[in-house]
Amino acid sequence: MQMEKITGIKSVDFKIKALGHGVVNWNGPTNLAQENGTTVDNHTLPKLRGYTNLSGRVKDTGYKYRKEPTDIDFKKTPLYISQNCVRHHLFRDQAYDLHYAKDKNLAKVIASMTGLIRGYVVPSSQCKRTSPLLIEDFVDQLGNGNFEQFGRAGSKEKEITKSGEEKSSTFFSKTTFGDTEYLSYGSISIEQLQFISLDNKFDRAAMVVKEGQGEEVAQLVKDYIKSLNPKLSPEAKFHKNYVRNGTIFEEGENGILLNQEAINILVETTIHKIKELSIRQAKSYMYIEEVLVDYNDSTKMMRIKRDPSQIENQPKSDYAVYFYTK
Repeated sequence: MQMEKITGIKSVDFKIKALGHGVVNWNGPTNLAQENGTTVDNHTLPKLRGYTNLSGRVKDTGYKYRKEPTDIDFKKTPLYISQNCVRHHLFRDQAYDLHYAKDKNLAKVIASMTGLIRGYVVPSSQCKRTSPLLIEDFVDQLGNGNFEQFGRAGSKEKEITKSGEEKSSTFFSKTTFGDTEYLSYGSISIEQLQFISLDNKFDRAAMVVKEGQGEEVAQLVKDYIKSLNPKLSPEAKFHKNYVRNGTIFEEGENGILLNQEAINILVETTIHKIKELSIRQAKSYMYIEEVLVDYNDSTKMMRIKRDPSQIENQPKSDYAVYFYTK
């Protein structure tokens, strides 16, 4: 049984600063109070971290009073772009490909940025790959929010609501934003990146392979990674029994293990993708201003958050290897 301590770069962490203008990630109409105390649904709010539309005051009947649209402290409940939104735009080229993924062509999915970095689940077959990429929400630092009232132009015929009554007003309002500056952190887990399970034994098969198919998938993965950087020599090796370092019974699984150069190419490609990310939605936009990278070989996850003086912005050692063949 191998019980050596795992050493090397365990994760590649990064700090992201992004700039922009306006709201790129709306939360939709929110039930709020007007000055006269009635509640309306015609105010649209962006995503605000920790915001609730309840004011905290409660009637004897148990009714909870809503806040007014202007009752927002943008420092306490800052604007944010959800990590789901960021991930969607980061892998936008392949955003809709998974609708077509069935068991038969999953090899193509594995040999792609979606399969290797974004992760996926195919409900029909329970095949899945956990994403090695963690990204936090992008949280605004400036708090340039403002309340805007809009009126509907055009003919002012009274509209009818669903219940058949006349609508009282064609006014609506939004909480909009001026210039924005976001801060976010992320991390790429080397353990999750380097190994692709092709075995249902531990319920984490990226796909289930037949005899002889594992080598084919490994070759596809290797060719894909090589296409990202033809100068290096990535390897993706299939083996019938990869065992996680430190296990008691040394029970392994079918799978593919990436070598140092393959891991390096995927890390570099992901960071490059993040640096190039921009989101443009309607009248608003966001783009990445800078990315600070830490090749983290310590046991402290995300040390870049707490102590930037300790970070290594170049790989000083090999990537940690978590699996061996048996």
